Amino acid sequence: MLLTAITLVLLAGGVFFFTVGTIGLLRLPDVYTRMHATAKCDTLGLGLILAGLAIYSGISLNSAKLLMIAAVVWLTNPTATHVIAKAVYDSEPRRQQKGVSGGHD
Repeated sequence: MLLTAITLVLLAGGVFFFTVGTIGLLRLPDVYTRMHATAKCDTLGLGLILAGLAIYSGISLNSAKLLMIAAVVWLTNPTATHVIAKAVYDSEPRRQQKGVSGGHD
């Protein structure tokens, strides 16, 4: 009974963060804030959902696999977001500042 309640709380928290990330993706003004909202919410939402599923399945090979998936997502999602943000920044046209000479690109 207690494990089921903990599982439901974790799953509900994960769904909440996925929902907030989706709203952030739709409502925020530029690419950087959208990426920030989705990366944070996806990472936390998936982590909570996988933790809830691991608790529900008990100590087993399945729960170990779920926790390994969570670890991979926690490493790759922020890294991928950083690379995408860097690519967007590099693709924007450079804005020249007045009075600055000899800049390197």
